[in-house]
Amino acid sequence: MHKTVSSAKPEGADVGSLALGTGLTLASLILVPALSQAVGLGPSLTAAVRVVLMKAAARV
Repeated sequence: MHKTVSSAKPEGADVGSLALGTGLTLASLILVPALSQAVGLGPSLTAAVRVVLMKAAARV
């Protein structure tokens, strides 16, 4: 007897999640430091925001 397991996610969901994770990573590495420097935030707050975005990208 062979059992087939079907995937609950459609194939397009992988592409969407990859794009979202890539966007969050790009934002945390490039955009957050640039915007925080323009606004005048301190380095520790900038690092905290980057950590939050990287954790969000890892969950996607």
